[in-house]
Amino acid sequence: MGYTGKAVLAHFGHYRPDQITTDLCRSYAKQRMDSGISQGAVHTELGHLRSAMTFAERNRMITAAPHIERPAKPTPKERFLTKDEVLRLIDNADAPHIGLAIHLLFATAGRVGAVLDLTWDRVDMDRGTINLRLDDARTRKGRAIVPINKGLMAALQHARDAALSDHVIEWGGKRVASIRKGFEGAVRRAGLRDVTLHTIRHSAAVAMVSSGIPITQVAQYLGHSNTAITFSTYGRFAPGHLTEAAEVLDFVKLRAVK
Repeated sequence: MGYTGKAVLAHFGHYRPDQITTDLCRSYAKQRMDSGISQGAVHTELGHLRSAMTFAERNRMITAAPHIERPAKPTPKERFLTKDEVLRLIDNADAPHIGLAIHLLFATAGRVGAVLDLTWDRVDMDRGTINLRLDDARTRKGRAIVPINKGLMAALQHARDAALSDHVIEWGGKRVASIRKGFEGAVRRAGLRDVTLHTIRHSAAVAMVSSGIPITQVAQYLGHSNTAITFSTYGRFAPGHLTEAAEVLDFVKLRAVK
């Protein structure tokens, strides 16, 4: 929200909530997209403004939240990485903590916030598990307890031997607030395109489903409380998905029998 506010407040900050109009929202969207910002990013930014206005109304800070018009949400990209591409990303990281973060993101299918929050007391080397959850209820949602595979175990053991703080992802003995710049640098050096931090989590889910891991297990790994969400997003990547349905529509078989 703080990052989004830099752009949103420059355009809307001089207005009262009741002065925000559809035309003002449209001019913001046009200005941002004319400057090269993607439609999806503008959709998100105006969504944050909508959330802030709704919060203000709910807490009686304003009488009524204005209508915030947003451009249509673009169709999600189907980009996902192969294991070789993930390895290329790690190899092209210009700092050890960036490479370890990428490895953790893929091996745990966790969100970047969960990985940056991770502390060594929640990494159980003996049991071979990582607890991505924090104790507070707010950050438990969408976070899971996952096993550590052999490749990640070796990387974590090496990192723990050199650790200078409680956080697994650290730089100079301090918690890392963001890996965006380092990640984007690794993407460029690896020669990849259309790759974001969320692409790693998406790729991990696709890798599991396409290898035949049951949707229920994938949902647990992703921290989804509802397996229907997991299936609607990743079911099409399952081997044999809709194969039986396709067989029902095969009229050539009928001709062969005759």
